[in-house]
Amino acid sequence: MKIAVTGAFSYSGKYITSRLLARGENVVTLTNHPNRPDPFAGKVKAFPLNFQNEQELVSTLRGVDVLVNTYWIRFDKDNNTQPKAVENTKILVSAAAKAGVKRIVHISITNPSADSHLPYFWGKAANEKAVIDSGMSYAILRPTVLFGKEDILINNIAWLLRRLPIFGLPGDGSYKLSPIYVDDLAELAVNAVYNKENFVWDAVGPDEFTFKEMVQLIGKKTNANRLLVPLPPRLALLAAQFMSIFVQDVMLTPEEVNGLMANLLISKEPPRSRCETSLRNWLEENKSTVGKQYASELARHF
Repeated sequence: MKIAVTGAFSYSGKYITSRLLARGENVVTLTNHPNRPDPFAGKVKAFPLNFQNEQELVSTLRGVDVLVNTYWIRFDKDNNTQPKAVENTKILVSAAAKAGVKRIVHISITNPSADSHLPYFWGKAANEKAVIDSGMSYAILRPTVLFGKEDILINNIAWLLRRLPIFGLPGDGSYKLSPIYVDDLAELAVNAVYNKENFVWDAVGPDEFTFKEMVQLIGKKTNANRLLVPLPPRLALLAAQFMSIFVQDVMLTPEEVNGLMANLLISKEPPRSRCETSLRNWLEENKSTVGKQYASELARHF
């Protein structure tokens, strides 16, 4: 088949593309970062992800059997806003349908809701509706927090633990999350390419931690056990924003704090064994490298 992956040179898209190439598929990518290093040695042809020209997107997607969409933005910056990302996703989905794409595999988030006051979660819900209403066959995967060698959240928690004598928790840290290994998500996405059914699945790892337990685990595995101090959420956010000045990045957003504390990063589905890689085991295998260098969201995307 011919398969288009948005962001094949980026994080989750890279793992998905690697698995598709291993199956012998013809993969192209739509990207906003054509000059990013190509990990596939020219095997994946890159096209612009140009939302201002829907006809160009239609032409690019003509002849594609399946679109795997990983496009989204983590936070607003300049003209790149989450409401704009919703508009862009609708344009992409419309272009795919007009181009005759048969199926779309769409990466979303756990617990999206059109009624949410958080743009990240209502935006994801709007994107899912666009996919479902497109007329194409679809699979929607809802991951929580991703971890892997290029991850940002887990890595930067480890980075802070390695450098600071204390770590501030937003609130008491009792809210939960189920991290998923990025290559496990890629396996689910690739399997969904070949599935003929329409479905919406949560994509979570085998572990469920409180945030405090996860930070303690990261500290233990990296030999950086620190005093964890509960802070009022606004103070924890202020501390993160202060640190952001020094790393020239956005370490944490109000929306991320609210989403975490509202328990939106765990699945409400019955427990399933769709993904097997444990964060505990992965940290043990990567304890010498995780958090050694800061991972910048701005450097990666802007």
